[in-house]
Amino acid sequence: MNAEDAISSRPLPTSAEAWLARLQAPDCGPGERAAFERWRAQHPAHAQAYAQVEQLHAKVALLAGDPLLRAAGLAARRHSAARRDRRRLLTRGLPIAAAASLLLAAGVFRLLRETPAQAPASLHSYASATELPRRLTLEDGTVMILDADSTVTTRYDGTRRLVMLERGRAEFSVAHAAAPFEVHAGGSVIRDTGTVFQVSKERDAVVVGLLDGAVVVTHGEDGNTQTQALLPAQQIRIAADGDSGVIAPLDTQAALAWRQGELVFRQRRLDSLLAEMNRYSDIKLLLGDQRLADLRVSGSFHAGDQQALVKALDAGWGLHAVATGNHELTLYPGQASNAGGARH
Repeated sequence: MNAEDAISSRPLPTSAEAWLARLQAPDCGPGERAAFERWRAQHPAHAQAYAQVEQLHAKVALLAGDPLLRAAGLAARRHSAARRDRRRLLTRGLPIAAAASLLLAAGVFRLLRETPAQAPASLHSYASATELPRRLTLEDGTVMILDADSTVTTRYDGTRRLVMLERGRAEFSVAHAAAPFEVHAGGSVIRDTGTVFQVSKERDAVVVGLLDGAVVVTHGEDGNTQTQALLPAQQIRIAADGDSGVIAPLDTQAALAWRQGELVFRQRRLDSLLAEMNRYSDIKLLLGDQRLADLRVSGSFHAGDQQALVKALDAGWGLHAVATGNHELTLYPGQASNAGGARH
């Protein structure tokens, strides 16, 4: 049995906590990610539970640098380890990574509630479901446009304005202030003092696009970090490993369109296009033949209008959709379709 077969044969998670741990594992593959999307779409409670767990995880990540909270976390982990030694039979089989993370988070936020004078930072979480982008004003006056299926947590403490983009996409029109403004996404840090930029956390990369002003993007592991500056109408795509960042022209038309609920694609891979369209709808579009993933598609679509996209793919690329589940359509090539080609 090869590694891929071993992964596909293991039981799928059944809780939001277990799914969070599984999706963050380095060997989580496309099949499991598709299974997660099906699980999340099965019931509104699933989506709500996962959003809550993900927000909690983001808050813990934001607080990781505080010495007081690091000490609390260490104490919590020691306490957890002692309990596991005493109750090993009872804890066997639990998703250990997710359970430990939630234990640490619970201890952290209990500490915050009990000692407000020692932790004056202001924490807020923002999340959106399958709907059009939302326009929000943060406490410092920064205007944030939060895309559908996105989660953001902010932490302001008087010396730094910190934002964690846990999932999805957001635009920031940064208010001028003495405290620096930082966005953290997938190991990358975007620093700014007053400008307009967008950050997207995708499955395999973080993309930063600058509309106005200037930003500095730092990425990479400790000891091997890179810092690159962007000019207006430029973007940088940083691979998930953080080691490479390529600066390229920004498609400003597409960057401005999604804020209004319109999506513009130019020679976009079909699998990437479907992932973005699925963000706005409870009806998920999947590929029935993975050879279709590399089809290149250009067009403009209203966010969430899955039927219009299906009709366009049928007319232009010979694909047809089959209902394969509740709120799920799977695309297959037609009789005359050539999965290796592309039309535009």
